[in-house]
Amino acid sequence: METSATTPARMATSSRSPRRCGILRSQSGQSLIEVALLLPLLLTLLLGTVDLGRYAYAGILIGNAARAGTAYGAQSLTLSVNTAGIQTAADNDYQNNGQNASTLTVSSSVSCGCDSGGTVTSAACSTVTNPSAGTCGSGHWVVMVSVTATGTFSALFNYPGIPKSINISRTSTMRVAQQ
Repeated sequence: METSATTPARMATSSRSPRRCGILRSQSGQSLIEVALLLPLLLTLLLGTVDLGRYAYAGILIGNAARAGTAYGAQSLTLSVNTAGIQTAADNDYQNNGQNASTLTVSSSVSCGCDSGGTVTSAACSTVTNPSAGTCGSGHWVVMVSVTATGTFSALFNYPGIPKSINISRTSTMRVAQQ
């Protein structure tokens, strides 16, 4: 009985030619070199993404602190001018999220006006400068409290063209409940 030339044993030996083994051997470290060359770029992108996330998180915390101060001041006319209480409310909110409250700067202001159909016409809040303060010819009198919180974000690393620390400022405004 005659054996065929295409037996599996014969095919296995014919596919391992010396020329083909040399090609495979010369490319064995190419992937390692490519990874080594791209690793600094990939790490830079990763660190940049981490810092961008930290920046967004800091902005959210500062905005929440401004809203906490505004919510405190919007409870009544008396509390709307209590700058120490507004500062404490904002600091407490910022500190409760694991941040250092000494790095947060808070300022507040009160504005007044007449609301007529959703449009507020500004007016002075004091009867000393505005004899009709507290009354409106048409619409109703509104008092608004605004709180601005400012904090500093510090990046993990220095990036070309981007400052190491950036100030983040957020403002919140609410109508004051009038009792």
